[in-house]
Order: sequence, then structure tokens, then C-alpha cells
Amino acid sequence: MKILLNKLLYLIIMLLIISIISFLAIHLAPNSFFASGDLNPNITEESIEHLKAIYGLDKPLYVQFFSWIYAIVQLDFGISFSSGEMVKTEILDRIPITLTINIISMVLIFIISLYLGIKSALNKSSFFDRFTGQLSLLSFSMPSFYLALIGVLIFAMNFEILPIAGLHSVKEDGSLTYYIDFAWHLVLPISIIVFGGIGSLTLYIRSLTIEILKSDYIFFAKARGLDKNQILRYYILPNLYPPVITILGLSLPGIIGGSVILESIFSIDGMGLLFFKSALAHDYPVIMGILIIGAFLTLLGNILADLVLLKLNPNFDTK
Repeated sequence: MKILLNKLLYLIIMLLIISIISFLAIHLAPNSFFASGDLNPNITEESIEHLKAIYGLDKPLYVQFFSWIYAIVQLDFGISFSSGEMVKTEILDRIPITLTINIISMVLIFIISLYLGIKSALNKSSFFDRFTGQLSLLSFSMPSFYLALIGVLIFAMNFEILPIAGLHSVKEDGSLTYYIDFAWHLVLPISIIVFGGIGSLTLYIRSLTIEILKSDYIFFAKARGLDKNQILRYYILPNLYPPVITILGLSLPGIIGGSVILESIFSIDGMGLLFFKSALAHDYPVIMGILIIGAFLTLLGNILADLVLLKLNPNFDTK
């Protein structure tokens, strides 16, 4: 409980620091949502000033910040400049698909990397080991947007196997066909995320497994007559889980951040695409809302990773 309370305090402090940096960075950025009004002869200067007063942008910066923090505490992210809707509503409508894609991707990255890394280490210098090494190098050396474009070109345009964009091709009626179609649309974006995420983790697991295989307890386990499956289950996996879970927790920001690019390319109406459109429109409330929620999910993921590590190893230092 003491560790959990410390982690929650850490989360609150980090969110405050992130909110300050994000707020200042956004308001120091050139142009604004109302800059286009200055170029429109049909909009008077009084109208622009009136709009700024409605959204509180005519007040000093520190007053705007504390007003925004007070609203955030009440889970009120304000009103979108572009759509005029509540920011909370817009984010809640889109966050399920973003979380679905990222959670499925994280699980697949963990399973595939664990399998490839362990098998590669157990068959060191074999064809499979060399193939896995080249595949891993290809994985983390290619940008996700480039992989996405290649995937669209090959699988969606040339062979027409997978959908090119969106989430649905049939009417939303709750039938089995609808959900199969929905899953089919997620195959390509999730595959891109998984392929881009397994490279470095596979090499890391391979390196760790090779070091574990050199340990004395592995030598004594073999001397006792344990087979490969028993050694894998009782000696290799328990020693792999803590560092691998730590790496997955640290990789959360990259995976969540990468959804901005992929959702834009595949026209997936999630948080990433909403953030991209809001950034182009200088829609401050939506940008700040997504940044805070993204930061919260990232910090929460790291805390959960620490708690899992503590469960696996009660002597693990989570400070």
C-alpha cells in the first residue's frame, strides 16, 4: 500500500509537470486558432476579441493555466474551438479504438518477441537465429509510417487483400459479420505496430536468454536431468519476465505516440487522428486534453508494470 501511494503521488506530480510544459509549449507556438480570422475581411476585430473572451484567451497566461487546471480536476477539458463540442465527449468517443489497437499490439509484441528471442537463443548460430537477427534489424530500422505506406501499397492496392482505410465496410448492425469486418480492418495497422515493435525487444530477450543459459543454476538443472521444457518454465521465463515487463512499460509512450501517424494514414477515427487534426487547427482544448490523457495512460501503464514486477519478485526495488 505504501508503494502504491508513492506511485500515485508520483503520477500526480508528473501530470502537473507535464501539464505546465505542454501548456507553455502550445501557447508559445506561432499562430493560433483565431489567426485565420485576421485574414478574413468578413470577420471584424471585435468579433475575434469577443470569441477570445468567450474562451478565456484574453486573460493573462497564468490565469488561463490555473483556470484550466481547476477545470481538469473536475474532468472538464473545455469546449473544442473547431467543433464546439465538449472535449471530454470527443475524446471518450475515440479513446476505445485507440486503446484496443494499442493493447492488442502490446500483447502480440510481448508474445512474439518472447518466442523469437528465446528460440533464437536456444538455437544460437542456426539458420533461425540468423533469420531472426535480420528480421529484428529490419524491424527497428524502418519507420512506422514507411512500413504503413508499403503495407497499404502491397496488401491493399496491389493484391487487394486488406482494407485500405477506415474501420468498417458494412453497416453497423451488431452482427457477427460486422465484428469480423471490424477486426479485418485492424489487421494491417496492428501488424505494422507489432512488426515495428518486436525488433529491439527480440534482440534484447535473445541477449538476456543467452546470459541466463550461462548461469550456474542452468548447469545444475541440466545435471539433475531436467529437459528443455522444464528449464524453460522454471528457470528461463521467471528470470526474463521482470526486465521484459520493464521494457514494455518504458515503450508505452512510443506505441501510443505512434498511433498519431498510423491513425492518420489509415483514417482510423481514434485519439491519434483527432490529435493530428487538432494540431493543424490549433485547437488548444483538444490538444491539451489528449496530451494529459495520453500522459496519464502512459504513467498508469508504468505503475502497473512496477506492480506486476513487485508481484513477480517481492524483493524488486520499484523506486
